[in-house]
Amino acid sequence: MLYLAQVHKNEFLEQRQLRLLARQEAENMWVIIPEEAFILLGKGNILNEKLLVLVELSPTGDIERIEEATNWVLNLVQTYLLTGISPEYLRQETERAEQWRQNLTLQNQDLARRSLELEARREQIQALEESLKREKSSNSDEEI
Repeated sequence: MLYLAQVHKNEFLEQRQLRLLARQEAENMWVIIPEEAFILLGKGNILNEKLLVLVELSPTGDIERIEEATNWVLNLVQTYLLTGISPEYLRQETERAEQWRQNLTLQNQDLARRSLELEARREQIQALEESLKREKSSNSDEEI
């Protein structure tokens, strides 16, 4: 699983460690890790303190891959922030989509109501036609 982490120095063990900040749930969906979670890097690791990294962890929690997150962060800035996509923009778009969905639901209900009204009118017209046919046939029977 992929994580965004920050390098910290563990003063007690005199080693670098990673503080896990967020976990990737899907391609463009990340979840903040609310509790403090750390992974020791080992004594030989020389990553700078406070550096943001992307770290791939195995199911057992072992580090499989680690890389600086600079390019990843810059890509996020370029993809979302330069085009004006902000949390507020996404909230507004979500509200707009919900209003659109509600309008479509109302239109669908209105069309269903109109369809029922047309069906009722068609049945009334058929009933009138049959009534007229009966009247004609009873009038023509009286003339004979």
